[in-house]
Amino acid sequence: MRFSRIAAVTGATVLVLGIASCSSTGGKPRESEGGMGGGTVDTPRATIAMITHEVPGDSFWDLIRKGAETAAKKDNIELRYSNDPEAPNQANLVQTAIDSGVDGIALTLAKPDAMRAAVAAAEAKGIPVVAFNAGGDAWKEMGVKEYFGQDGYIAGQGAGDRLKQEGAKKVICVIQEQGHVDLEARCAGVKNTFPATENLNVNGKDMPSVESTITAKLQQDPSIDYIVTLGAPFALTAAQSVKNAGSNAKVGTFDTNAALVGAIEDGSVQWAVDQQPFLQGYLAVDSLWLYLNNGNIIGGGQPVLTGPSFIDKSNIDAVAEYAKGGTR
Repeated sequence: MRFSRIAAVTGATVLVLGIASCSSTGGKPRESEGGMGGGTVDTPRATIAMITHEVPGDSFWDLIRKGAETAAKKDNIELRYSNDPEAPNQANLVQTAIDSGVDGIALTLAKPDAMRAAVAAAEAKGIPVVAFNAGGDAWKEMGVKEYFGQDGYIAGQGAGDRLKQEGAKKVICVIQEQGHVDLEARCAGVKNTFPATENLNVNGKDMPSVESTITAKLQQDPSIDYIVTLGAPFALTAAQSVKNAGSNAKVGTFDTNAALVGAIEDGSVQWAVDQQPFLQGYLAVDSLWLYLNNGNIIGGGQPVLTGPSFIDKSNIDAVAEYAKGGTR
């Protein structure tokens, strides 16, 4: 992968701005020169399944769901959300959605190979599938129509550049789910632009274990001066590990939640790479509505990037209010 890879984002901003004040009314599509109702949804009720690899308790997914639910309410959609962190189980959830006769499927592709048969089964039934959050390198060749998310490798490169600017010497990149393609890509991107990076695999389903593993690593190697985590809860845990180990290491992370706002404000976490999960959930659902009702496909065959951007002390105040509302 190269840092110069470009993704199509044309239309995403216009789409979000244009539908911000829409409401849902149900009923038949209007047959007038007003197109799709001038921003007011009047299309028949549809059912969309959203199936993710969410690990229970990870607040990141609350933002995904809030975005998806917002779009579903506007678009007169019945949203059926389900999740399982184990890829074979996630694939079974996709098959269950197919068997129930949903009109569209939005899913994550953290482990694409395990999802191929399920995606092919949906396509064989004529059910449109879009992907978001994970699987940016696999969605297109799997026949998925659209992808919404950040490029993990490019985001990692940006984090590595930032580490260089801050004068870091030795970094550990903490992966909470080994084999997850997007998480692995993020750390690979960090290492590409900041070679003095070592991956540390932890069990993301067991937070006390995460804390003890990071603590032990810092005690074993005092030269580590920066920790990069791949999710907000893990950043907060890493900050505690720094205290446990009596280390001077700084913490940066990918992704945000409301609790991270205070950590950035007090300096226990330096920055977060934001991929805008609310927007991912919103666009995944809204894109299916557009496809079902007007045959639209967003992105021109390229991924629609929702990140990365950095959140730090310089702009945390602007994000804080949205975080309190559960959308950032």
